[in-house]
Amino acid sequence: MKKNFVQIDRFRVGLDYPPFIVAEMSGNHNQSLDRALEIVRAAAQAGVQALKIQTYNADSMTLDLREGDFVIDDPESLWYGKSLYELYQEAHTPRDWHKPIFELCRELGLIGFSTPFDASAVDFLESHEVPCYKIASFENTDLPLLRKVAATGKPVIISTGMAELAELDETVRAVREAGVEDIILLKCTSTYPATPENSNILTLPHMRDLFGVQVGLSDHSLGVGVAVAGVALGATLVEKHFTLNRAEGGVDADFSMEPGEMKILVEETQRAWQAKGRISYGPSRKESESLKYRRSLYVTRDMKAGEVFSGENLRAIRPGRGLPPKYYDIFMGKKVTRDVKRGTPLNWDLLC
Repeated sequence: MKKNFVQIDRFRVGLDYPPFIVAEMSGNHNQSLDRALEIVRAAAQAGVQALKIQTYNADSMTLDLREGDFVIDDPESLWYGKSLYELYQEAHTPRDWHKPIFELCRELGLIGFSTPFDASAVDFLESHEVPCYKIASFENTDLPLLRKVAATGKPVIISTGMAELAELDETVRAVREAGVEDIILLKCTSTYPATPENSNILTLPHMRDLFGVQVGLSDHSLGVGVAVAGVALGATLVEKHFTLNRAEGGVDADFSMEPGEMKILVEETQRAWQAKGRISYGPSRKESESLKYRRSLYVTRDMKAGEVFSGENLRAIRPGRGLPPKYYDIFMGKKVTRDVKRGTPLNWDLLC
């Protein structure tokens, strides 16, 4: 990495900076602009740094066919029985919604950006002056799209779901050869929802070191555990799907966070980042006052000069003003130099 952060508008995304949290609206607007704008407001209130949408329509994604491979036939899928065309029709964000969504993001202090799925979407988003781009997992091998996005010169965030290592190498090379070094790779498990045991977040530091980029998570798991652990392992950006209320349904509702949960995610990933700190041994500045409550050696009975130290009159107790307990054996059987009272911290002056 030539620098230790990626600049996205006014935010720096890197290990030395708080986690950059992205609320992904996706299709959770349920085809209502009012609901979409309410999601933006809820995201701002939850404390995220950015809100992301997706830019496509059904015709740019697939063909209007309801047979064979164009129908989702996995009975475990949330979208079982739908054709791809029907799913994308239901989930897409109309282009005339982009302006009010991005304007509200700016008004509320959020970074608004999107995932383009074809070249025309990139041109459209450029007209809205988005500060960065996201590439979805299912498009991370679409090198022409990657080159189109990289040609804007803006930071590129890439989900790595399903990608083999060789494919990721091609992806990163394509973006770099187009002139962009500001790359963030997101560890992603492309199942909906994902499970913690399939998240494999130990990949994060390996991916960072291998490609020399910032890394993060596009997390489809439930709860905040994977994201918090990811930040501890070096994730500098976390993206989670976001909705107002899962009970109200929607194409992505089942694996999306509600506002209260997103607020917890923001708070707990921030704590995880703070907790990493630095490699440190010994008492911190805050801990220094606690040293007085360590165990140390104290005289536990009144003693006369010349009396011998023994287990009856010398013990390791709290507080910590005496000599450390490791010197206990040195004093055993030795004579005390003067009269001492019970509760006197042991020091070398008391040893004959």
